[in-house]
Amino acid sequence: KEGINVNYPVVGTNENVTCFTTAPVNFGMTFIVLAPEHEIVRKILDGRIKVGSEYKTGVAKYVMETEKKSEMDRLMEGGEKSGVFTGLMAKNVVAGWDVPIWIADFVLSHVGTGAVQGCPGHDYKDFEFAKKFGLPIKRVVVGPDGKTGSIESVEDIIVKGMKGRMVNSRFLDGLEFGEGLEKTKDFIEENGWGKRVVSYHLRDWIFSRQHYWGEPIPMIFCDQDGWVTVPEEQLPVHLPEVEKYQPTDTGESPLANITEFVETTCPKCGQKARRETDTMPNWAGSDWYFLRYIDPKNDGVLADMKKMKYWLPVDVYVGGDEHNTLHLLYSRFIYQFLWDLGVVPKECPEPYIKRLSHGLILGPDGHRMSKTRGNVISPEVVVEKYGADTLRAYLMFLGPFDATMAWNERTLMGVKRFLERFYRLIASKLERSSQTTKPNLIVNSLVNSVGRDLENFKFNTAIAKLMESVNGLSREEICLDKEDLGKLVKMLAPIAPFLAEELWSLLGNKFSVHGERWPDYDPKLVGSGEVTIVVQVNGKTRGTIQIESNKAEVESEIKQLVEMDERYNKWLQGLKYEVVFVKGRLINFVIK
Repeated sequence: KEGINVNYPVVGTNENVTCFTTAPVNFGMTFIVLAPEHEIVRKILDGRIKVGSEYKTGVAKYVMETEKKSEMDRLMEGGEKSGVFTGLMAKNVVAGWDVPIWIADFVLSHVGTGAVQGCPGHDYKDFEFAKKFGLPIKRVVVGPDGKTGSIESVEDIIVKGMKGRMVNSRFLDGLEFGEGLEKTKDFIEENGWGKRVVSYHLRDWIFSRQHYWGEPIPMIFCDQDGWVTVPEEQLPVHLPEVEKYQPTDTGESPLANITEFVETTCPKCGQKARRETDTMPNWAGSDWYFLRYIDPKNDGVLADMKKMKYWLPVDVYVGGDEHNTLHLLYSRFIYQFLWDLGVVPKECPEPYIKRLSHGLILGPDGHRMSKTRGNVISPEVVVEKYGADTLRAYLMFLGPFDATMAWNERTLMGVKRFLERFYRLIASKLERSSQTTKPNLIVNSLVNSVGRDLENFKFNTAIAKLMESVNGLSREEICLDKEDLGKLVKMLAPIAPFLAEELWSLLGNKFSVHGERWPDYDPKLVGSGEVTIVVQVNGKTRGTIQIESNKAEVESEIKQLVEMDERYNKWLQGLKYEVVFVKGRLINFVIK
């Protein structure tokens, strides 16, 4: 990122806070936020910077709470902003006013300088923070029409480079936004307050670990020859069997205390030598293990080339956010190295076609589950009470696959009732099923839409469609043959495998539903045949009518059919009413 480091003097001290920013809209800057790990924070805690005792106590408590959180927790979208005031002020050198210095966990020490200048009129995180703690919000950028617009629209000007101009910014007023930024940077550098910099977001990968677990690093140190690699015929180097692997007092790996492992001979000169005792990180093995799935028993190469050409690349790789970000970087790095060596197919330069991050399920209180909060939901308890299928279907239905959602017992019960209704639907329709009925249009449409949703990890919408259809198919007048009933059970199988197996047997099938193909979808049936429309008066169902599917979404056609039907004359004749119409499903006459 190209930006500028700006130094802000801390009032009453000899300290400066350096903030990196790509958009120095200093006339909109009303506070500074530090990462809890920032040097200024450490100086407050150890007394090198004096603040009031109430501020020091608050800072110490907040830092302790932050240490319990993961980086993902700290950056979670939609999470409530938290922070604490340090009691310190900094000089906004460009605008000329003092601003409070706060600490907040959404600022990370390894990003930029670990300090952020808060411009809440132009950044949504800053805006949320300012609203939470009652800090001033100043707008200094407007759109091309001269209107301030929403925080999102102003962010578009900054982040996406859209047109905008400066206001409320003294010597910058009227300048196009980009020109205003460059003039501000010039002004800062001319006065010695900061310097333009390029911030690189790549860091060294620390590959060694000082623990017992992990692949030993195959290196030997010899006083005469220095570092020597372990010969290929002696690979792999195995971890020694030990009873204890506590950390050492020296900070070295526990392996350093195991003499029989450490002491060896130099492969080059044969003199006494010692093994490297650091081990590789967990990424070392997990970055290429998918290749072993292809050919797990091969003891000669990573995997057979023909098999890799058949199976690679991986179609979909799923993981959590904390794992996914680094794993995608590291595993792709390792795979590219293997590709350069020629040990994976040249026709397959990438390891994955698609990578997905799954969402996070919070406790009922909306916080991340933890024993300390007492909000952990035990799967075993839920399975014992409601069944494994209910839990599985609930997790799929709770929300989008990549979303963060809170556990909700009421929704869980709703899913349980859906599975019970599904069972009753199959059992009741089976009793009077006919081999002569026409293919059901609802079932045919479901095969297509549910299948498409499952393929795209839209599990929640797939279940929602089945829920809605079960209600419609359960009506007395609808008859389903065994083939359609079987299609419904096949669609349920990925969602509720145990119930689907039971229903598959109930339909008279001898082998598992999980060995079946996905049902066939007939596109020719779409738009043909008849559709059943529910007729209601004041919200109460009074019957149904059949109409050609190509007219099922035309309100006037259905209204006319109902008004001409003698069954409904007694409810509607001579009365004034309004019509509520749900395309293809329902028409409700609301009497005035």
